[in-house]
Amino acid sequence: MSVRTEPITSSGSSSGSRHRAGRRTSFRTCPLCEAICGLEITTADREVIRVRGDRADVFSQGFICPKGSSLAALHADPDRLRAPMVRDRDTGQWQEVSWPEAFATVERRMMPVLARHGREALATYVGNPNAHNISLLYYGRQLGRSLATRNAYSAGTVDQITKQVSTALMFGTTLSIPIPDLDRTHYLLMLGANPAASNGSLLTAPDVLGRLDGIRQRGGKVVVVDPRRTRTAEQASEHLFIRPATDAHLLMAMTQVLFAEGLVDLGRLEGHTTGVDEVGRLVADWPPERVAEVCGIAAEDIRRLARELAGAPSAAVYARIGTCTQEFGTLASWLVDVLNVLTGNLDRPGGALFPRALCGQPNSKGNPDMPRTIEWGRWRTRVRGAPEVMGQLPAACLAEEIDTPGEGRIRALVTIAGNPALSVPDSERLQAALPGLDCMISVDNYINETTQWADVILPGESHLGQPHFSATLYQLAVRHVAKWSEPVFAPEPDRPREWEIMLILSSIFAGQGTEVDTVAADDAIISARIAKETADEWSPVYGRDPAELFEALAPAVGPERVVDWQIRTGPYGDAFGTNPDGWSLARLKQHPHGVDLGPLEPRVPEVLRTLSGKIELAPDYVTADVPRLAASLDRDRSGMVLVGRRNLRTNNSWMHNVATLISGREQCGLLIHPEDAARHGVADGEPVRVASDTGELVAVAQVSDEMMPGTVSLPHGWGHDQPGTRLSVAATRPGVNSNILAGPDAIEPLSGNAMVNGIPVTLAPA
Repeated sequence: MSVRTEPITSSGSSSGSRHRAGRRTSFRTCPLCEAICGLEITTADREVIRVRGDRADVFSQGFICPKGSSLAALHADPDRLRAPMVRDRDTGQWQEVSWPEAFATVERRMMPVLARHGREALATYVGNPNAHNISLLYYGRQLGRSLATRNAYSAGTVDQITKQVSTALMFGTTLSIPIPDLDRTHYLLMLGANPAASNGSLLTAPDVLGRLDGIRQRGGKVVVVDPRRTRTAEQASEHLFIRPATDAHLLMAMTQVLFAEGLVDLGRLEGHTTGVDEVGRLVADWPPERVAEVCGIAAEDIRRLARELAGAPSAAVYARIGTCTQEFGTLASWLVDVLNVLTGNLDRPGGALFPRALCGQPNSKGNPDMPRTIEWGRWRTRVRGAPEVMGQLPAACLAEEIDTPGEGRIRALVTIAGNPALSVPDSERLQAALPGLDCMISVDNYINETTQWADVILPGESHLGQPHFSATLYQLAVRHVAKWSEPVFAPEPDRPREWEIMLILSSIFAGQGTEVDTVAADDAIISARIAKETADEWSPVYGRDPAELFEALAPAVGPERVVDWQIRTGPYGDAFGTNPDGWSLARLKQHPHGVDLGPLEPRVPEVLRTLSGKIELAPDYVTADVPRLAASLDRDRSGMVLVGRRNLRTNNSWMHNVATLISGREQCGLLIHPEDAARHGVADGEPVRVASDTGELVAVAQVSDEMMPGTVSLPHGWGHDQPGTRLSVAATRPGVNSNILAGPDAIEPLSGNAMVNGIPVTLAPA
């Protein structure tokens, strides 16, 4: 296996930094989106002087987007909380307190609520930043166990859980997501994705647009299917408009063409796949003519897409949030990989492959012949009976669980780096419900639309004051890469680290009080991991002395120790000396610009963790939803529908408090096609009233032919006009909250994902 690295030179050090004339240069991974670009950060004392792309980074090679350069502003943001805050429930006033007083207040206010009403009255909400933060990612699990509640909500059910459901059923684990091999493919079909804005999503690849250019430069083709002519679509070889929420219809018809024209060819996957004949039967009566009018794509174009996909030297189908967050999100996610399998493009170079990350990946560990049992619907929400999926309940149900009286009503909430008041459907109802909670605790850096109702806010560290390792995102990357980033600034004195905050909260919720020896607690956690691993005959450290391995991890504690453990017992690890050429965190630290362990490689069948040990192409749980898809064919689609969108500079709501990121043209306008604007009497730059069955809002019209007629678009994460927040920059350009229009009943039945794309709306001049 080839390994490309950037070793230490005279200008570097094992800590990934260098010093010059009173200034210090650090090399770091950007934590703000999935592209994980390398940064070169120049500082003096605790001030950031400059942030630019790290040209020596083995993955991003100097690429950077506007968000990366904003890290200096985020670090210096005067609205970012530096100390814990406690709210007086009578006056609503905030008071800055010490950390011991903050934790004591958590215990004093929360535990009596749980004593009176039980753990069924407690809920948690976890936001997207948790996936980018190793302290929250690793130690949030410990907190979750201590909370001991089934009422777990997260941003995942307004984002990508549909894809995780389909991949778990097809391949055996929720993150066994095939990644398009952008650097080698000759044909890429992209649906509902705009990496020019997102930088890639469930696809870790810096400079995606440059990689798409590479496909065309080597004679390949990029086809984008999207109801909006995005910047990605403009750069593609071809763009096809599609009516929102009809991606599954299109993919069913393309699959039918493969069978009808004898284009199915699984290649080497023939003996590793079940359910091919069943898929053929399911799609037999789905010819392109049946869906053309529904999708808005001509039958001949549908046939051509299927033929091009099957005939390319190598090809991949990739879909993202536009297909996940809609009425048939799980079906669409499933059909993406059905097409990859049927054309022989799954698990081959240039197709869609399964990454083998440096560490922490479930499909790289254990006995591949010991499948993981997938169980969902083990419990349900109190009000409407929505089933649990992957341990989560639909975020769209959170408001009703708080404001509906009765036994089991949610009376207490813990939020971790999340802002559900803006990010979940029917958000007006949730905003009205939050003040009625008996207690709310938030781990967050801002007093925002959600945390303004907290009893206690425990702020995390600055991005630049903590280590970084993209544990989850390496499992979704287009190459096998890894990098450890040391903190740019030394830890702030007299404050716990974020992993310690999680452990102290865990102690409180376990009824063990606030006085915690966090290092001893962490020792117990890692010792349990070591004991389990040394007893596993499939582990590279099976039979080893746990005490010996524990000592070998010293002196590290916290997430640094966890990462070292996972690397050394992972597929590339040194296994604590058994594999002398293997990796450890100490070795990784010697490469501040990262290591490149090579391109993606075929992994079937060892990657599979299904009951059959094969690719389950036709899982019953998904195929049973096809009749619902068929019933939708006759639906009236003459009205207007709303879709979301992302902006390169402001992927998440908390980035709206950086002036450079929200400057320029209004980012929260309603995109509308000129024909629709004329038909509804709407003028460019004028206010327009947008209404759904759930709510209404007034936005500024931005007339543009980049939208498909019949479709309008608003970005998510805005609506910073609520009193009580402390987001001084965001409040100057608040925008509108599109989730006011998303209905609480619009939940995709297979996954619990919110349907925030394809919302029927009406328009009128305001």
